[in-house]
Amino acid sequence: MAGDTVIDCGGIGKRYRRSWALKDCHLAVPAGHVVALVGPNGAGKSTLLGLAAGLTRPSEGAMTVLGDQLPGSPRALDRIGFVAQNASLYPGLRVRDLLALGRHLNRRWDAARAFDHLDGLGIPMDRRYGRLSGGQQAQVSLALALAKRPELLLLDEPLAALDPLARHDFMSVLLTAVAEDGLSVVFSSHAVSELEQSCDYLVVLGGGRVQVAGEVDDLLAGHRMLTGPTAEADALAEKLPVVRDRRAAGQSHLLVRTGGVDAPVSGGWRQQRVGLEELVLAYLREPTASALPGPRGAVRTNQKVMS
Repeated sequence: MAGDTVIDCGGIGKRYRRSWALKDCHLAVPAGHVVALVGPNGAGKSTLLGLAAGLTRPSEGAMTVLGDQLPGSPRALDRIGFVAQNASLYPGLRVRDLLALGRHLNRRWDAARAFDHLDGLGIPMDRRYGRLSGGQQAQVSLALALAKRPELLLLDEPLAALDPLARHDFMSVLLTAVAEDGLSVVFSSHAVSELEQSCDYLVVLGGGRVQVAGEVDDLLAGHRMLTGPTAEADALAEKLPVVRDRRAAGQSHLLVRTGGVDAPVSGGWRQQRVGLEELVLAYLREPTASALPGPRGAVRTNQKVMS
């Protein structure tokens, strides 16, 4: 592994015919984190995970995963687990046949772990995969990925089709594996409120580019929502890096970056911290805004949204 980075993208791009799914993507994902990869449909989340899993080649730029350039590095692929969107496997195969197939296709394979995992959940080995419930199918896919004993686990919207109980069970198994094995996880999802309880690093993709990247605690500590009189909003906005600016006739709401301290406001202005979902939605609604580590910093947007 190159230092403490599990995924390192240098200006990576992926084009499908005339459309770019990713463009000029720069990202360094640190090891030892559960990373929430968030963005709207078409933002490039599945493309980024597919590139990291070695399933496709970039159209431009370079990517290293676990210190090896992808795609095509057997040493890296042996150490990556991947659960694709909808967790689709061969519907006609029985669960025990899928485990046997995994054993033959992977050089690093812990058959006992996969069996114990599924047996503990009461998933019958003789049941055909296509006859399982959505939650059971997701658990089989997760068991196959974890049986590789990966150092990096990539999950593409694994909760999308699951009911609340199945989501809870899936996350419980995942976080237990993280605690026991110390693996790194990159987890794409639309369920931001659920990720707040399990993920400690956030990446927001918008329009095929990285908007936000950083530890969740640092990002939340570094933003404030300011509420005060619209007549004074222009003067305040000139002094602070504004992410999102919403104004009504009498009152305005400014989401600003503050560097981990309270904003220097007075008079009729009050401030409060924001939650993860509020922060993510604010950046997604302002595609030109970014919060990245290093010299790029916060990019202020000038658009004012009248409410």
